[in-house]
Amino acid sequence: MSAPMEIVLSADSAGQLWNCAVLELHSGTNLLAYRGGNTSSRSLTVLNGEYILGAQLGKNFINVWEIQRKDQLQQKIVCPGIVTCLTASPNGLYLVAGIADAIYLWEVSSGNLLAILSRHYQDLTCLRFSDDSSHFISGGKDNLALVWSLASVVQLDPSHTPEPRHVLSRHSLPITDIHCGLMGPQARVATASLDQTVKLWELSSGEMLLSVLFDVGIMSVTLDPCEYYLFCGGSDGGIFQVSLCSQSLSRDKTFQSDNEGNQVFKGHRNLVTCLSVSMDGTLLLSGSHDETIRLWDIQSKQSVRSINHKGPVTNALIIPAPANMFLPDSRPGIPLPRFSRHLNPSEQGEGVETGGVCLRLAPHTQVIIFCLSSLNRCRCDFKRE
Repeated sequence: MSAPMEIVLSADSAGQLWNCAVLELHSGTNLLAYRGGNTSSRSLTVLNGEYILGAQLGKNFINVWEIQRKDQLQQKIVCPGIVTCLTASPNGLYLVAGIADAIYLWEVSSGNLLAILSRHYQDLTCLRFSDDSSHFISGGKDNLALVWSLASVVQLDPSHTPEPRHVLSRHSLPITDIHCGLMGPQARVATASLDQTVKLWELSSGEMLLSVLFDVGIMSVTLDPCEYYLFCGGSDGGIFQVSLCSQSLSRDKTFQSDNEGNQVFKGHRNLVTCLSVSMDGTLLLSGSHDETIRLWDIQSKQSVRSINHKGPVTNALIIPAPANMFLPDSRPGIPLPRFSRHLNPSEQGEGVETGGVCLRLAPHTQVIIFCLSSLNRCRCDFKRE
């Protein structure tokens, strides 16, 4: 059997059989299972195609597996508090976690904690990166979604407090899910809320493009890759498909089934916690508190497969299969460092590495940056080749 192009990564709150499982997208065959603990909602992520990370449910640490070594935890990242949401940047350089009402951002290569962002007023519920890793969006129980520029957050000036690029404040109840579309800083962002609405925003301007009102609270949201449709998971088990190409589309609308692409997927018996669409836009994956994940044919709205779990589903996503996942003798190119719990690890006795980074800026120019972390100083030397 050849390696699959796309896989399903899923987890439930029980963790009786495994923490998370890898399934073949089309057949539902269980390919791999990673054991040890259980993962909280919106806290399962793949780092650089080499590690799987899952925040332990109700605990203050993150479980880490090498992607090929499913039966052995590689390490546990101890955090300052319970992790409520977790994501890794698509380029594999940064890890972001929600802990209470603060956002913690680590540099993966060094393990250094680069920033603690405290702009939410209540606990974080979800975090999402843009596909080019230039921005991330945070959502919380304070009804706010904040858009952050990564370059602003990781800047070197310790006297500068990073501020969100945009504050998306149109929701009236907690944010339950966020989806960021394609096209980097030109992407569109969808936010779901218990206020029974899903809102679509322009990432670059922070402008609200669309607000759709439903009869139930919305627990999950996603877009298909071409952004023809919004898919919204309801607290009643229904999945609502909203057409973004309708000629009658207005900025504020109330969802109604019709013949223009606004339809309902029916099958789940409890709230729908996660949604994901295949790369070709033909299949929809859903996870629910009814302890099942379902695969749907989008065109027919029919459930083509249902897979039982041992507890409420906390994470279910379709991802491209990492290149090394099915090569048992492969190992990560770079081992993970020890992750710091403090912004200034030298002051906490955690140790600091000092070194230089060489960046090629032009065909015959180099800038060498020497960072003395314990002194919070950097020196840049330019030279011609």
